[in-house]
Amino acid sequence: MTYTAPDAPVLDAMLSRVNYDASGLIAAIAQQHDTGEVLMIAWMNAEALRETLLTGRVCYYSRSRQRLWRKGETSGQIQHLHEARLDCDADAVLLLVNQIGVACHTGRRSCFYRAFSPTGLVELTKPEIDPAELYHTHG
Repeated sequence: MTYTAPDAPVLDAMLSRVNYDASGLIAAIAQQHDTGEVLMIAWMNAEALRETLLTGRVCYYSRSRQRLWRKGETSGQIQHLHEARLDCDADAVLLLVNQIGVACHTGRRSCFYRAFSPTGLVELTKPEIDPAELYHTHG
């Protein structure tokens, strides 16, 4: 399936239904479209959600940097949108994506690599790539 962007009036109508929090953000969960693997959670503002829905390349809002964060802009680990879904309260977005490479800044495929257990947190996966190799400029 190839993502098709909506026309501007349709996009505007859909975005008017989104309930952002007091900071102007909405939670965005990224899930691999074909396997169902939950990859990460991040935040989007209206501009990031609009850009994602227009371009098909996932863009988030970095709370720490206070700016848009286009997934993969420095790591090359890009997310291509297959489908975006809005939850029942319109305050969370599920992004069905095709993840290129790893999703987590720790070098793992998923940010959810630790499980709670009776003896403490258990590491489920090891990094697939050294995090130091992830962050450099990709053209």
